[in-house]
Amino acid sequence: MSAPRLNAEVAKFDREMTGLPGTPLTTAQRAQHQRAAKVGRPLIGRGAKRITITMEQVLLGKVDSYARRNKMSRSALIANGVKAMLKAR
Repeated sequence: MSAPRLNAEVAKFDREMTGLPGTPLTTAQRAQHQRAAKVGRPLIGRGAKRITITMEQVLLGKVDSYARRNKMSRSALIANGVKAMLKAR
């Protein structure tokens, strides 16, 4: 392809994307778009907060093993343990 022909072909795609036909979103469409645009995990309760804790490696291995056997996440296991401790007091 010659340089002039290539430039002509590329020019078709180099135009601005303004002035395209369309109508503004309705209030219902805008609300639907905002709901769909949200990303991330859904809130549980008031939401979750990421924390960093320190734990002995042997204990962490036991935590992971227990969680795996009981088909739960490490976070769920630790959260359930904290809830049980708070409830016991």
